[in-house]
Amino acid sequence: MTVSAAVEEQTQAPAVAPGRSPLRVVLLAVIAVGLLLIGGASAVVLGIGQDETPTSDSVDAGFSRDMSVHHLQGVEMANLALTQATDPQVRSLAFDISATQTNQVGRMQGWLSLWGLPLSGGEQMAWMGDAHQHTANGLMPGMATEQELTELQSLQGTAFDIRFLQLMIRHHQGGRAMAEYAAQHAQLEPVRSLARSIVDTQTAETTTMAAMLTALGGTPLPPPS
Repeated sequence: MTVSAAVEEQTQAPAVAPGRSPLRVVLLAVIAVGLLLIGGASAVVLGIGQDETPTSDSVDAGFSRDMSVHHLQGVEMANLALTQATDPQVRSLAFDISATQTNQVGRMQGWLSLWGLPLSGGEQMAWMGDAHQHTANGLMPGMATEQELTELQSLQGTAFDIRFLQLMIRHHQGGRAMAEYAAQHAQLEPVRSLARSIVDTQTAETTTMAAMLTALGGTPLPPPS
């Protein structure tokens, strides 16, 4: 087994059932600590943080912060689908999204911890320079509003499946520009490699979700501008 494969195996994290109870808050806090430990361990194995330390305004740090925030909302929606989706294919896809993006958040926040940088703060997407996309309502492109999340939580059956796919397709589309920029401009190769993986995975998942949405009789939302 290669080093990268061993790291990947060790960093797989289980999906967490959704809910908005006090217990969920405690569970999320425990998960957050675990993510940092997972990401930090992976980073040490890969040599990140030992020689070159990105600055807080670097592409590496900005991407790690902003994509973590973007991913965590994707995880929240995917976890909701694990209990409320009725289509088995939708539930299977949701599990994959939750597990993959939880793992990736752990890596990115682990890197930030090793670099001695804050996990949040700074102007969102400013690290993209001239390619900087403006946020809407304080949200990065593709992210759902609180109203949309509340609506999704209230739905059941096929109506839920359709709305989940619509929101997740848009979510993936919005995050892709960040990943594409980081894949080209990040300082460290492991960061560029993760960004390329996100581009490839989310492009494939978007195609799959679009086909599933059509089969359920739904249509995609307008892509994020």
